Amino acid sequence: MGKQRLDQAFAKVLEDGDKAFVPYIMAGDGGLDQLENRLQFLEESGATVVELGIPFSDPVADGPTIQAAGLRALEHGVSLRAVLDELKRIKEKRTIPVVLMTYMNPIYAVGVKDFAKECDEAGVDGLIIPDLPLEEETIITEEIKAHDIALIRLAALTSTKERLVEIAKRTEGFLYAVTVTGTTGARSEFKQNLATHLQELKQICEAPVLAGFGVSTPEHVKELSQYCDGVVVGSRIVDLLHNNDKETIRELVGSARKMKSV
Repeated sequence: MGKQRLDQAFAKVLEDGDKAFVPYIMAGDGGLDQLENRLQFLEESGATVVELGIPFSDPVADGPTIQAAGLRALEHGVSLRAVLDELKRIKEKRTIPVVLMTYMNPIYAVGVKDFAKECDEAGVDGLIIPDLPLEEETIITEEIKAHDIALIRLAALTSTKERLVEIAKRTEGFLYAVTVTGTTGARSEFKQNLATHLQELKQICEAPVLAGFGVSTPEHVKELSQYCDGVVVGSRIVDLLHNNDKETIRELVGSARKMKSV
């Protein structure tokens, strides 16, 4: 479980010559009773790992689409505890790794020690915490390390080379390479220096490097995957699930497959 399951999932995909595809979904968007089916659907569609967002009232890293999904989930009464309870309930029914994306406030509300323990009991494999800087991460690292839960770090375009080296060294599971400056959300194009940025991250990071924020089309997936190990797709997946467009999701996930010729 935990870090080991993440490592195995990425190794299998990359050894097959494919690229990793990590869809982001908002837990409880459409009701928490949809979570089991959505995880199963994404696994059957070929997703490598699922990034599961926890609804929060002040999501500083999220764009309009994910903010709206979070509000829909909050209106359904979804909380971090409720999500962990549901993951515990379906733990034995899923094999795809799950990474929680949450902010520190909901973690503090549960209590850091209890949160780490409950994540372990729920079969959570990793965490992404956008508002937790390197300088402050010791408030949680020891607790989650005790349960073998990976802490996935984010690498921003604006970070210095020295900071990127430190982030790359510390990350577990994968390195989340943020492809834009600003919040999440679909975009039509990326900055010209992004390819160089991703290639440089690959050189300094032993873990897989995945590009995320703004990735929304099969063309984006194929373009960015030339320079790294795969992609994270959020807002587009959230939109498609909200509109029940599963066929387009399958096409998106499929675009990361068989990249040997790239």
